Amino acid sequence: MRVWAIANQKGGVGKTTTTLALGRTLALRGQRVLLVDLDPHGSLTRAFGVPAEPPPSGVLELFSTPPRPLSELAHPSPLEGLDFVCAQTALATLERRSASQPGLGLALSQALSRHAAGHDYVLLDCPPTLGLLMVNALAAADHLVVPTQTEPLALHGLAGMRRTGEMIARSRGRPLPAAVLPTMFDRRTRVGRETLRQMQKEYGPLAWSEAIPIDTQLRNADILAQQPATSAQPGRALDAYARALDWILAGQARRLERAA
Repeated sequence: MRVWAIANQKGGVGKTTTTLALGRTLALRGQRVLLVDLDPHGSLTRAFGVPAEPPPSGVLELFSTPPRPLSELAHPSPLEGLDFVCAQTALATLERRSASQPGLGLALSQALSRHAAGHDYVLLDCPPTLGLLMVNALAAADHLVVPTQTEPLALHGLAGMRRTGEMIARSRGRPLPAAVLPTMFDRRTRVGRETLRQMQKEYGPLAWSEAIPIDTQLRNADILAQQPATSAQPGRALDAYARALDWILAGQARRLERAA
């Protein structure tokens, strides 16, 4: 089972869309995928049509005493092979609890170590702030995917996210390989083209050589949570996400070969 954290310390860069698009593409390729919504805003949860009220069971129960098994919290999606775990607004209270309840930083790692539901991939949709939930995701992950909008301010969030990933890697005593995924690219704008070039120059092989284009079809993320009516991908952004997935998987394969 591979665990990917989809994270950036800046909001509005396409984390939830990236989580859904990569998870959807993996599922359509025959993989068993679990998406875990760690953001109290619950955008991924809403994409699957789950209302905020009454609060659904979900991630919060992983932090209870005793914690509920992850397999009991997973819901099937309309897309075969794709399951999800809901977020709840009460996740925002976990920061206060962590001061008096030690060990919460590893709750997700422990839940995943006990998880035996047969998923090939677990994708963690992180909140846009460095706190207990993001630390849980990075501590549990074996790969970090950093969606980054192709505009200058997003480069600052990218630099901060890389530092955070390196800090977590040192703390846990094992590497956390990262992949920088340029998103929301508008080739018509000079600032977009220049930001993409700068990102790819600064991060070299860590950054994808292409970019996910702006695509109005993905403004409504619900389309990514549904069974496609045909085998065709709905739009150029999803075509790009499929190529990005190939790039991420190829990078993982190369690391495994070197480690063998």
